Amino acid sequence: MTFQAIVFYSFAAWLIFAAIMVISSKNSVKAALFLVLTFASASAIWLLLEAEFLAISLIVVYVGAVMVLLLFVVMMLDVDYAALRQGFVKKLPIALIIAIAFFVVLYSFLTHGEFSAEKFAEPAAKAADYSNIKALGRVIYTEYFIAFEIAAVILLVAIIAAISLTFRGRRNRKSQNISKQLAANKKNRLKIVKVDPVVSANETSDELAVNQSEKQS
Repeated sequence: MTFQAIVFYSFAAWLIFAAIMVISSKNSVKAALFLVLTFASASAIWLLLEAEFLAISLIVVYVGAVMVLLLFVVMMLDVDYAALRQGFVKKLPIALIIAIAFFVVLYSFLTHGEFSAEKFAEPAAKAADYSNIKALGRVIYTEYFIAFEIAAVILLVAIIAAISLTFRGRRNRKSQNISKQLAANKKNRLKIVKVDPVVSANETSDELAVNQSEKQS
């Protein structure tokens, strides 16, 4: 067994173990941390496939952003786990049957189907200066440029729609009225008021004379 195979089976075992712990852990915070371990193991397997961009994206996007947000949401929400687990034992046999059937179909498809290993030769090793990120960027911005831009516009429309649907606004919200600002003049915006000086009782006549002379000068 080669070193690459040992690394693959090691991370695959960690991946399966962490995935099982995600759905079987009673503590939601521990389940989220096991999900982080699942993403890290999958990222290591993608590195073995020379898919550096997907591996980095999985760590940065999912572990660095999505999982942190999910962990904060889980910690802030008061989830009734007892109510969520009601009926788990009754539905477990059906779930096991569906899971076994799914894995049987998947195994037969990968071994005897169109994507079996016998119909595809093992890919040749890339050169040392090969960059998966450069190759992916070259393909996206040449052959799939229009599809990439359409997907970006669809995501932008979805973001704007989500913000519009969820934003209700605040009461007594201050807004800027450009027409009123342009129509402003000194007659309705500036008012000059003449205020007589007020002399306190503690101020002496000499100090008052000095202050008046300073103002005149």
